[in-house]
Amino acid sequence: MGPIAIMKSPTTMAEKRSQDGAGLFEGDWRSRLASIVDAMREMSLQTEPAEMVRAYGARVRELMPAARWISLSRRGLVSPRYRITRSSTWTETIDPWKQRDRLPLLAGGLLADLIYGDEPRLIDDLAPLLASDDPAFDYLAGFRSLMAVPHFDQGEGLNMVVTLQEEPAAFDPEKFPEWVWVSSLFGRATHNLVLKNELKQAYEIVDRELKVVADIQRSLLPQVLPTIPNLELAAYYRTSRWAGGDYYDFFPLPDGRWGILIADVSGHGTPAAVMMAITHSLAHSLPGPADPPAALLGYVNRQLSKHYTVANEVFVTAFYGILDPVQRTLTFSSAGPNRPRLKRCGDGSVHALEEIGGPPLGLFDELDYDQTTLELRPGDILAFYTDGITEAMDAGSAQFGVNRLDEVLRCCDLDAKAMVAGVIEAVDRFTNDQPPEDDRTLLVAKLS
Repeated sequence: MGPIAIMKSPTTMAEKRSQDGAGLFEGDWRSRLASIVDAMREMSLQTEPAEMVRAYGARVRELMPAARWISLSRRGLVSPRYRITRSSTWTETIDPWKQRDRLPLLAGGLLADLIYGDEPRLIDDLAPLLASDDPAFDYLAGFRSLMAVPHFDQGEGLNMVVTLQEEPAAFDPEKFPEWVWVSSLFGRATHNLVLKNELKQAYEIVDRELKVVADIQRSLLPQVLPTIPNLELAAYYRTSRWAGGDYYDFFPLPDGRWGILIADVSGHGTPAAVMMAITHSLAHSLPGPADPPAALLGYVNRQLSKHYTVANEVFVTAFYGILDPVQRTLTFSSAGPNRPRLKRCGDGSVHALEEIGGPPLGLFDELDYDQTTLELRPGDILAFYTDGITEAMDAGSAQFGVNRLDEVLRCCDLDAKAMVAGVIEAVDRFTNDQPPEDDRTLLVAKLS
């Protein structure tokens, strides 16, 4: 079948013009405006494409009564195949987005030429063009006038609306451009709603998966803080998203000693959470006890550098200390993290622990980390934290900082749990309770 001509009959057109949607393009402008506003308002309330099409179709049929209308689609098909997605002859409503397998699949004929022609068409006399063996004969037989409006997507008319009238030359070509415009805009609106729903479903899937990742990550953290003689512990942990890269852990050691590890993976979200899980696994795979601190950090660094971080430029800052609550000593080494704070019980002074150890884990292979031992006294308080605490920002992008952290620690003469609560309250007040942009971890240990 060749190209479809637009056959015009001026005399007949003038006689039939009154049938062509006067409600939209003619008559009192206030009435037309009110009708259009009502239609737009109704469509804006729709959340499902099928309901939006139904609402729009009902409005259009009020504005431009037609004997029959048909919707076509060639999306996902090749010429000459197409689907009938809707028809005013159907007694049952089929959702083309959810019930695609129920849509009639046709090939060739007049409608195939129209939809693959990628152009709007007016046919004033359909009868000479319709063959009895046309696949869509039952949809088109008995009608003389046809108006076909493609709905473009990426420059192609993948969908089309065909409107039919029994009389010849029933559609006014002077109004045809406006109908193409109105119909095409609606087609884009419907497609955008489809994309919106698909995006929402994709986000819901991602959210469910991220929640699983977050649950797995949190299962790697201590579910209960250990009970250690002469030591009181409290912890706070909050990720900036579902999952994060902060990590803290405890390692029971001989002679009543305990290893305390706090680490922070660079980056945020799921990638950081995956590296956090790897760091956890490596820290627990060290042959023998996690002692001394320099040995644990060196081992984790070598494994990360050789197998995990060389290609993706990820690194892990970490502090690992072994606390002897009986001898009241802390032997520690660090890999470029925030330096833990020490509050002395005598004068209440707060200062950072000595900077000793080496660079962050995963940057360089075969490094030896240094370590040192700190003498502690009853009542001393240690605060271990990640940079999500000190780098929390207010509305003016100022950071909470170590000075504010030290001030809270200095003024707070309470138990470990209350001290954690005091720091977090100060951070939340400083940030005006804004959600964190980085993971926040705080661990307080108070000797008795």
